[in-house]
Amino acid sequence: MKLKKENVLIVDDNYDMLELLRRHLHSLDYHTYKASSVTEAISVLEETTIDLLITDLQMPGMNGIELLKYAEEHFPSIPKLVITGFPSVESALNAVKAGAEDYLVKPFTYDEFQKALKQTLEKSSVSVKTTPVGVAEKHTAKAHHYAGMVGTSESFLKMTDVIERVKDLTATVLIQGESGTGKELIARAIHYQGNRANQPFIPVNCGAIPEHLMESELFGYVKGAFTGANENRMGLFQAAQGGTLFLDEIGTASPAVQTRLLRVLQEKEVTMIGSQKPQKTDVRIISATNVDLAALCQKGTFREDLYYRLNVVQIETTPLRERKADLLPITQQLLQKYGAEYNKLGVTLSDKATEVLMRYSWPGNVRELENVIQRMIILGGTHLDLQDVPGYLKYELPESEIGLLPLKAVEKAYILKVLEAVEGNKSRAAAILQIDRKTLRQKLL
Repeated sequence: MKLKKENVLIVDDNYDMLELLRRHLHSLDYHTYKASSVTEAISVLEETTIDLLITDLQMPGMNGIELLKYAEEHFPSIPKLVITGFPSVESALNAVKAGAEDYLVKPFTYDEFQKALKQTLEKSSVSVKTTPVGVAEKHTAKAHHYAGMVGTSESFLKMTDVIERVKDLTATVLIQGESGTGKELIARAIHYQGNRANQPFIPVNCGAIPEHLMESELFGYVKGAFTGANENRMGLFQAAQGGTLFLDEIGTASPAVQTRLLRVLQEKEVTMIGSQKPQKTDVRIISATNVDLAALCQKGTFREDLYYRLNVVQIETTPLRERKADLLPITQQLLQKYGAEYNKLGVTLSDKATEVLMRYSWPGNVRELENVIQRMIILGGTHLDLQDVPGYLKYELPESEIGLLPLKAVEKAYILKVLEAVEGNKSRAAAILQIDRKTLRQKLL
């Protein structure tokens, strides 16, 4: 057999098995790294270039399946061979699902080990872990497209139905939902699908404008109204005349701005700061918030009468984690968008990478997904696989289990390091550890 790999990581809590595997591998001209726990194995994987992983399944603390899952997502190119003394159909299936190429039962002969090693490397070299057409593409054909948005979930279809009903009305709309769920996209859809599409759409981030400037930005001012007002200046309400004013993060508006907004909604007129003359206005108001305005009303930080004026029609956005059916068509749309932007046409996503995206909870919602896809396209090729997925999205072992180990496990790991340093000489190791050989053998069990 022509050996193509050099560094092999062997993981087993049994020292004798580690030593047997080391000798077998050295006879085949492999360089080995040893680990007696999943935690130690992960440290080696992260600090060393490993070309083959051989692991036991039954180990104290985290087991070999956890290690296989972690390695499959963080180091997908490394072939994996499982060796276990507790064989079962279930464990074999779990190992294969977790990414193992082959499965060897203890005890085994040298020839059986060499054969399993060869099969593992051959399967790895010819296996196709990606598909020419990504899973996202398969779902896009069923997706519903609306005003630049795409989805298949029931919540998406209900939302587009509400937009269709209100797009030509002058009623105020309040869009509520978590950050990153596309509230501005919904506001733009209402405007551009309706009869005001040819008029201005003016978005205003209420949270980004300093409180002392908010009133002048919204309503404008006349010359001499305050220090620095050297000329008349039109406000955003005047700029949006005949169209739509989108007030994002409306919950951050100051009490003074809330009072003036209420008057605009009631009287349909705007008075510039420093002026006594009101101006009639024809502006549709769409507002959005990622906080519960009703709760703010109960606390007294948001005017209840303004809340009811803004909330004639309410649209609740659904977080991405609760509408995973939309994730694939959205992903495909983003692949096309950023593929074209970065001159990588026809970008596809592998099934393995898609599984990771589907499993992640997406606390940042569609905005986070967009950032991830953009990064993957910039740093990857035209077919994105597990190695292109940001590490924080992948399978992670519980931090408490990684950082905290039983005293016996820590002791055993140190003994194994001493044995490795003295090339397996138990007498020398026992002398260094200041214990007898019998105690050394007991501690390795």
